Amino acid sequence: MPRDADALVALLDLEKIDDDLFRGATETSLLPRVYGGQVAAQALVAATRTVDPAYAVHSLHSYFLQPGDPAAPIIYDVENLRDGRSFATRRVLGRQHGRPIFALTASFQVAEEGWAHQDVMPQVTSPEDSIDPREAMAELDPDRDTSGDSEWDVAALRYVGSSGDGRLAEDAEHPAVQRCWLKVSSALPDDPLLHAAAFTYLSDMFLIGAALVPHGARVGDGSTLVASLDHTIWFHRPFRADEWWLYDQTSPFAGGGRGLVTAGVFTQDGTLVATVAQEALLRKFDPSRVRR
Repeated sequence: MPRDADALVALLDLEKIDDDLFRGATETSLLPRVYGGQVAAQALVAATRTVDPAYAVHSLHSYFLQPGDPAAPIIYDVENLRDGRSFATRRVLGRQHGRPIFALTASFQVAEEGWAHQDVMPQVTSPEDSIDPREAMAELDPDRDTSGDSEWDVAALRYVGSSGDGRLAEDAEHPAVQRCWLKVSSALPDDPLLHAAAFTYLSDMFLIGAALVPHGARVGDGSTLVASLDHTIWFHRPFRADEWWLYDQTSPFAGGGRGLVTAGVFTQDGTLVATVAQEALLRKFDPSRVRR
């Protein structure tokens, strides 16, 4: 996994193989499969490279089809579905070993003016006054194995709330809420595509945890089998992924072995810049049932 912004930029710098065909590198990881945010971000870069620069991405909808092999590159095949006066649409299929592992459809729009409104950002502590999870975990368990922590150094994270993990369960009407401040840990170049792609990369990191809040479980605690099934982002306004943004996550439903999470993304001045939604596999762990 990339350790900083420079490594992330390198990971997102795809090799062009042919017209509308790109190759993305993978990196060694402690994860048994390619991290989903990497595949989504690389697919967005591939799609954007086939679109006129006058158009900017406003939404992407994607499905994780198969676990990716972290030891093999990923081929991204871009299909031009539409080039209109205001909108352009691309479909991307990510493949490894001759089989599809990921599918994405992205829509792009020429900038225009129109009616505007937004939800108000919730009242939360600032990033500086919120909880650094590494420091909190070190205080709770000084003997904890931290050898794998550096794998996520590309993300700077601060949890909102007194529990130390961003979990907010005080509202009976919305029992599954989780909030955190997040950003790329070091400075990115000014290219808007890199910020959209870097945000896409980070956006897959913490969503599933919100669906586990009412059940007292956590990702990685051995009690639950989780995996992202799909991932959708609506980009409302350009913003910098290397400056703090609030990830306000709510899970309105879980059932049938799946959990749904939606999230508003706010910059520190209260501007709503993106909305994210994800459905994930959500099962109590059963060693005899490991396939998806």
